[in-house]
Amino acid sequence: MTKVFIIAGAGAAGAVCRYGLATVSQRLADTTFPVGTLTVNLMGCFLIGFLGWIFAGPVLVREEYRFALLIGFLGAFTTFSSYGLETFSLLNDGQKGAALANILLSNAAGLALVWVGYRLAEHWYGG
Repeated sequence: MTKVFIIAGAGAAGAVCRYGLATVSQRLADTTFPVGTLTVNLMGCFLIGFLGWIFAGPVLVREEYRFALLIGFLGAFTTFSSYGLETFSLLNDGQKGAALANILLSNAAGLALVWVGYRLAEHWYGG
């Protein structure tokens, strides 16, 4: 049961961080393009790649803390459900180019950043 509470607490922190970063990013960009969600998704992809490699070997972390970070914090922090809704809204509003850009940037750049995070962690901690 402790594991569940740790994950829930980390999830609450991830949700608050998601809201803060997405809000600040969107305000700074001053556009209707969903920059806030894109920023959070890309950062989440990088972090899950980086931490995924670290937790797979070189750094021994208790299972409940691994779950807290990967499932709780990053699960609440990343926003692919918002991504889906915002992309649909762009399409629904006739902004096909912006919708396509959001799909390509979120998926291609997200996958690339998982790779970068993984390789950076591998380089820093040896592998």
